[in-house]
Amino acid sequence: MLRRPRPHGAVRGMPGVRRVTGGAPRGRNSAARAGAGRKIARMQATAPNLFERFRPYRRRAEVGFWLGLLGLQVAASVAVALVDARSGGRVVAFWQVLVWELSSHLVILALVPAVLAFERRFPLDGGRFWRHLPWHAAGSVLFSLLHVAGMVALRRLAYAWAGDRYEFGEWSSHWPYEYFKDVRTYALILLLLAGYRLFMLRLQGEARVLDDPEGVRPDPAGGSGAGAPDDAPSTPASPAVAARPERFLVRKLRREFLIAAADIEWVQAQGNYVGLHVNGHDYLLRATLADFLRQLDPARHVRVHRSWVVHLDRIAEIEPLEGGDARLHMHGGGQVPCSRRYRANLQSAAPG
Repeated sequence: MLRRPRPHGAVRGMPGVRRVTGGAPRGRNSAARAGAGRKIARMQATAPNLFERFRPYRRRAEVGFWLGLLGLQVAASVAVALVDARSGGRVVAFWQVLVWELSSHLVILALVPAVLAFERRFPLDGGRFWRHLPWHAAGSVLFSLLHVAGMVALRRLAYAWAGDRYEFGEWSSHWPYEYFKDVRTYALILLLLAGYRLFMLRLQGEARVLDDPEGVRPDPAGGSGAGAPDDAPSTPASPAVAARPERFLVRKLRREFLIAAADIEWVQAQGNYVGLHVNGHDYLLRATLADFLRQLDPARHVRVHRSWVVHLDRIAEIEPLEGGDARLHMHGGGQVPCSRRYRANLQSAAPG
């Protein structure tokens, strides 16, 4: 008896899963399929990797990095300033040089969070570089004005405490010189941020939608379309009713995982990526939040913030805040912000 072969790449017994390109050849007997299933289960139950072990200390490590970097800069700048003064035959007290450098770097340290927030609002990655570059040009001017004003204020306070007086001079002649230094500092902060994000991306891994099986068309009604011949007539499907994948392929540290869409607890926009929080693990998918939301079941996942999507069944408690906003406490222990604009989306939630 002849048996009709399966379409190449289709995964039997796993509806909605699409073919993984570039993977190892699949066996045709049940033992091979069972072995592949056990392998996927082991990979999904693997111990926390380097990124997940680092995550609880991430905030402290980031703060420590900036403190350490600017501390080294202060030490180097003080040494250079003293050497320059001595080589020029000038007598400058050590406390004065220390005040100059400390005041400048303390203000820069205070401005770093503002620069990072500004970059999140106007990211320079992908195709948005030239569109957002003018915003950062204007931002560098504001950065310099705040830096100079802050360091002058601190220097005057320090000099007054020492019984002396500090004079910055005419702004029209001194500020352009300071701006040329500050614009380099501003660009260096952005470069360090881009490098750090690239490093964390390599640790965290990326997710992507699995490819369509060969010879199978998406069903406009949401099905997989299995069994439809290639030459069967079909009508174009509307993008609004495109098939929703039930699982996503995740690559992390040279390993591959399958995560179910129903297991995604929340989604957060992160520049050109969205972060998927699944069973205590975080994965990145290169997509916009709006595009990814269209691939999720609207009965399960809803938008609660400009940058957040949550699984309704994973909400444990809704904590009202002032102004109509709310804070969502998830069953997994995390917290997600909910803005007043999207509060109506929670009407179908049943916390607890």
